[in-house]
Amino acid sequence: MQNDNKNTLIFIVSAFAILIGYQFLVLGPNQKKQEAAARARKAAEAQAAAANPGMAIGPDGKPQPIKLSREAAKAASPRIPIDTPTLSGSVSLKSGSVDDLLLKRYRQTTDKASPPVELLRPAGAENAFFTLFGWSGQNLGAMPGENTVWTAAPGQTLRPGSPVTLTYDNGAGLVFNRTIAVDADAMFTVTDSVRNNGGQPVSITPYASVRRWGVPADLGKNHIVHEGAIGMLGEKDYKLEQSKYQKWKKDKPQQTITSVGGWTGITDKYWLTALIPTQNERINAQYNVTPVGGVDVYEANFAAVAKTVNPGQTVTETTRLFAGAKTVPLLRKYEYGEGQAPAWWQFWDKKAQAIPRFEWAVDWGMFALITRPIFNVLEIFYKLVGNFGIAIMLLTVALKLILYPLADKSYESMAKMKKVAPEVEKLRAKHKEDPAKQQQEMMALYAKEKINPFMGCVPMLIQIPVFYSLYKVLTVTIEMRHAPFFGWIQDLSAPDPTTIFNLFGLIPWDPGSLPFLGAMIAHLGVWPLLYGFTMWLTTAMNPPAGDPMQQKIFQLFPIIFTFTLSGFAVGLVIYWCWSNVLTIVQQYIIMRRYKVDNPIDKIIGRLIGKTATAT
Repeated sequence: MQNDNKNTLIFIVSAFAILIGYQFLVLGPNQKKQEAAARARKAAEAQAAAANPGMAIGPDGKPQPIKLSREAAKAASPRIPIDTPTLSGSVSLKSGSVDDLLLKRYRQTTDKASPPVELLRPAGAENAFFTLFGWSGQNLGAMPGENTVWTAAPGQTLRPGSPVTLTYDNGAGLVFNRTIAVDADAMFTVTDSVRNNGGQPVSITPYASVRRWGVPADLGKNHIVHEGAIGMLGEKDYKLEQSKYQKWKKDKPQQTITSVGGWTGITDKYWLTALIPTQNERINAQYNVTPVGGVDVYEANFAAVAKTVNPGQTVTETTRLFAGAKTVPLLRKYEYGEGQAPAWWQFWDKKAQAIPRFEWAVDWGMFALITRPIFNVLEIFYKLVGNFGIAIMLLTVALKLILYPLADKSYESMAKMKKVAPEVEKLRAKHKEDPAKQQQEMMALYAKEKINPFMGCVPMLIQIPVFYSLYKVLTVTIEMRHAPFFGWIQDLSAPDPTTIFNLFGLIPWDPGSLPFLGAMIAHLGVWPLLYGFTMWLTTAMNPPAGDPMQQKIFQLFPIIFTFTLSGFAVGLVIYWCWSNVLTIVQQYIIMRRYKVDNPIDKIIGRLIGKTATAT
């Protein structure tokens, strides 16, 4: 019995010894390792957050974007309100930059109660889009950057004529001041200064950045409109730099361009966010696409030349920020200087430009020599009549007058060809088995009647670049956005909102909801149908094609083009329809002059109950 008690005591003591030894030798070190790993993870999280504002650590331990609401992202930082005649928003004291901006004069839809257009969105929000200004340097303490909290006097509001001042002391001898001013339109001026209160000279580099976290679903889809990276950069001569979002990511994810002055930024169809350095300063501009947590971060930035700041010295750097709508008069105002109206010869004088070729933020395209004058004339007509639809019609008349001599010869040739069409058919039948003889006889007939069979193609060939240029103007210029015409047309830059397939709105059904066919028939409204009728009439007035198959193909053209153009901007459909009407009138007069039968006389004859002839 005593031996059993002794063995039990030995067992209990041994078990305690083993447990204590396991605690100190195994569990203790493991716990310390886990605590060290947790501290390292927290440090990594803090470092990731410092490097990437708007990031969090996901369940897998990797950084992932925070997708806060816009209001929640704004609330994450103290702010200074922005209030101008054209802009509203705020400056974030965390980063000291403009990251919240709405455009007062532009609505998201044609409804006057629609919210204003949002341009900039704070870090941390989904599809964040913001600007950053800062300094970089080695071994200088905490430099002002994305997570720096600046101080400012309470009660400030950024208004035209009322700049705001921010201050940051890095505790290592450098004191930073930032003054942000704004004008009544869309230009901010950010003046940064740094004072060296230390005992040694320091080298410090100013930088500025525009950053977009992901591309919203409604951007980058239109192939005719440039959206993405943009800039006017160069050392000796400026070159327009453009990369659409897809190409930017695929072909140029890391690009550096050395420039003296110029400007750089990110553009949407109608809106521009651009950084403008001091124009005599050398910069290194960069366009970067960096995947972060499954989101592509698009960035346009520049760094200026490093500055040496001696003890007791203050240096200053000024950068301008354009954030607003790409209205051509406004861009020209900034391009040639505040209050300067450029003379006609200054449009080509680079020395007269305060911001080089700033107007080229508008995507004029490869036919810029045509698109820019077309817009200028359109703008003149709009100022005269106050309606862009009427201005488009007046522009069409002006283009017809310019092309009138050439078109007159062409339509005269087509009228003569239609007049001799019966004789041509006889020649084709007579020399059916001998194409060479047939061609020879036809050329002899054309020479006898003084007909140039190729003149009929000339007006169409000339109108192709004009048509494309006007399409470009109506698509890319914000002046067309939400511009009304008459009646149901409230936006000339959008397709005709009516469609014949719901009896122009009488039936509560949206044909656009149909799979496959929806996109084709959704806008087959009044103006596309008018265009189709006028195109059919112009086709019917032209001489018939020689080959029966070609005749059938030409007869299908009005139907095909009606469906095709129905999805285009209605302003373009109005132009083409009105152009067809003017062409019909001109052709009709010429055909009556040469006593050629035409479909208009036939239609009139049927309406009045007798056969009409050209006399």
